[in-house]
Amino acid sequence: MKQTLAVFGSAFNPPSLGHRSVLERLNQFDKVLLLPSYQHAWGKVMLDYEARCDLVRAFIGDIGQLNLELSTLEQQIAIDDNAVTTFAVLEALQLRHPDTNITFVIGPDNFLNFHRFYKADYILKRWQIMACPETLPVRSTMIREALIHNDDITQYTTPTVTTMLMNDEQFQFTE
Repeated sequence: MKQTLAVFGSAFNPPSLGHRSVLERLNQFDKVLLLPSYQHAWGKVMLDYEARCDLVRAFIGDIGQLNLELSTLEQQIAIDDNAVTTFAVLEALQLRHPDTNITFVIGPDNFLNFHRFYKADYILKRWQIMACPETLPVRSTMIREALIHNDDITQYTTPTVTTMLMNDEQFQFTE
C-alpha cells in the first residue's frame, strides 16, 4: 500500500487554532507537511520566513500530533525572492516521494480561487485536492490585530506560540 502525504500550505502568519482545527482532521495521512509560504503569491506582507518556521515548529510541538512535520521545501526550490507555485511544490514532492499518494489540503477561501493557481487543471488531474475548512473560526489576522492592540491572544493560538509572539521582538506586527 502506498504511503499517504498531505501538504498543508499556508502563510502561518502566525499559526492559529483555526489551522489546528484543520490539522486535527488529517490523522488518516501517514504524514502531513506544514508548508509555510516562502513568498506570498498574491503579495501578502508576512513575518520573516525563518521566524514563521520557528513558530510552526513550536506549533507542531504544542499540538503533539505525530504525523505533523515542518517542510521548508518552498525555500529550497525558490528562485530569488519569487513566490513558489503549488504546482512546483507538488512536482518537487512527487520527485522526492515517487511512490506516495500526495494530497494538497486547501482552505475553502483558496479553493474558490483555485482556478487562479498556476496549472490548476493539471494539478487537479495529477494530485488529490482536499478542501478542508477550519472548524474553529480563528484566523491569523485575529492574532495580528490583537498583538497590535496589546490584547490577549491565548484564545487564538497554542501556548508556546503565544509565549513567542508576546515575548520576542522579531514577531512585531504593525497596522
